[in-house]
Amino acid sequence: MGGSPKKTSSVKKKEKKNNKKKMTIEQSTAYRRVSEWVFLDQSSIGGSPASSTRDDDFGVLVNHAKCSEKLVFELHSHSICSDGFLSPFKLVERAHNNGHVALPNSVAAFKLLAFVSTFYADFHVAGIKGGTCPAQGVKVLALTDHDTMSGIPEALDAAHKFGIKIIPGVEVSSIYHPREEAGSEEPVHILAYYSSCGPTRSEDLEKFLANIRDGRFLRAKNMVSKLNKLKFPLKWEQVAKIAGTGVAPGRLHVARAMVEAGYVENLKQAFARYLHDGGPAYSTGSEPLAEEAVQLICKTGGVAVLAHPWALKNPVAVVRRLKDAGLHGIEVYRSDGKLAVYSDLADAYDLIKIGGSDFHGRGGHSESDLGSVSLPVLVVHEFLRTARPIWCGAIRGILETYAEDPSQSKLDQIMKFGKTRRAFKGGALAKGSNDLIDLCLSSWLTNEERQDSVFEAIKLKLSRMSINAEGIQSPSGDK
Repeated sequence: MGGSPKKTSSVKKKEKKNNKKKMTIEQSTAYRRVSEWVFLDQSSIGGSPASSTRDDDFGVLVNHAKCSEKLVFELHSHSICSDGFLSPFKLVERAHNNGHVALPNSVAAFKLLAFVSTFYADFHVAGIKGGTCPAQGVKVLALTDHDTMSGIPEALDAAHKFGIKIIPGVEVSSIYHPREEAGSEEPVHILAYYSSCGPTRSEDLEKFLANIRDGRFLRAKNMVSKLNKLKFPLKWEQVAKIAGTGVAPGRLHVARAMVEAGYVENLKQAFARYLHDGGPAYSTGSEPLAEEAVQLICKTGGVAVLAHPWALKNPVAVVRRLKDAGLHGIEVYRSDGKLAVYSDLADAYDLIKIGGSDFHGRGGHSESDLGSVSLPVLVVHEFLRTARPIWCGAIRGILETYAEDPSQSKLDQIMKFGKTRRAFKGGALAKGSNDLIDLCLSSWLTNEERQDSVFEAIKLKLSRMSINAEGIQSPSGDK
């Protein structure tokens, strides 16, 4: 009797060791594939990116022989274009500066850390070298401002300087109506992630977002009115000033105005007492149904992910509804780790699991910083496995539409979200449309993804079309 438990324990330990070894191989494979996407230009040019120095997707020199890149993904962040405190440029700069780690110089410590780095599941220890690794902050940043993508171009320009890959994104405000299910309506936020070519049917998405922004103005004014009735003589002009020109005000702007006026001690108090969902000064805007938001994201070539489900009253009902509408994933990871209940919910509905800091830049110890959410390599790999076919299809559709009927507006859309914006500034695309297509494909897709007959047909159609800094030029043979 006494020997049986020991045997069982030994078997369990052996099984656990074997499982760990199996996962290590899986993690190593996932890391290589994610690296290929992060440093796409090195992979597409040829040669060994692990031993050569080449310009990465944003023109920044990277020497992989000297120091392996830390691949930190930040998939939820905000700028002053919605309710953040930093400009898109400053946001990217902060993301770049976060994560510089001084590492041990001793040979023994280096060997130990190098061994750990080979098998570690998290991106934050992707490669180790004695001393300090330069440029080891966030490597992939999704800017997901509320109901606007206006900050993406500035973020891309900053990314060129700091060597960060930008995923164009947006956090869409919506509302959940329970219908026949029990419960009350509640606000739901959906994160949308797009390719470096941006959304397809961009006009439809922009109109959709503009309607939401218009509703945010009305909502903020209603909040100010409710606060006035609660004997807080807050001025709308102050809220609008804090939000900034052209920015749709949100609750955070109202809360900041309350702090500045001395009505509350801090932002947390403003939300806890007055502005929380259902609070005495809370108000809704003209948000669309959550399922409509998910459907539009899918139709415009985006990946739809439910944001901060822990803030929902009835997350199961919401996820069930949105899964039927096409939802791809759910936020599960935070800076304090993985939330098991939402991980199980994702498993139950076959959804990918991601997470992000939801960084706004408001300061204080209560806010998670950029890059503070540890996303395991397998999680990021699964995200990209879902996203890349969607993005590839979106890029194919955008370029095919442009090839069928070239126009300046379509060209502007292609240039808005990608590397081509900077190429045009230098007049690098004067030879023809194929320059544009080659640049698009090498920057956005792997060799395997580019081996598509549709892309070859697009290049053939545009082979005689000239593009330069002045825009589209007619084929040389046309009069």
